[in-house]
Amino acid sequence: MRGAKRRFEIRRNRTRTAISQLSDRPRLSVFKSGRHVYAQVIDDAKGITIVCASTLEKDLRQSKKSNCNKALAEKIGALVGSRAAAKGVTKVVFDKGGYKYHGVVKALADAARKELDF
Repeated sequence: MRGAKRRFEIRRNRTRTAISQLSDRPRLSVFKSGRHVYAQVIDDAKGITIVCASTLEKDLRQSKKSNCNKALAEKIGALVGSRAAAKGVTKVVFDKGGYKYHGVVKALADAARKELDF
């Protein structure tokens, strides 16, 4: 691997190493593609996804070429936060993956932080 992909992998591995030390809490994982944003709360001890939300859901999807923007990321963060709170999850560890903490990732985290503690 070379270039940008290599740097992405390094950032992702650094994040996962830090998160594995806090394994008593579920993990709020973020994935973004060129068109969509996905977020899910995962219990790694049991190996299950507790709740999830994405821009693929009918009430959030827009008929634009890309649904990966800050406005929709805020809605996804609020939605996954409220769904997790309804399931009884109050504390999570934020897993930004290999993405830098700005833009879409930051908007999602800030919106989820209103419902969850991390």
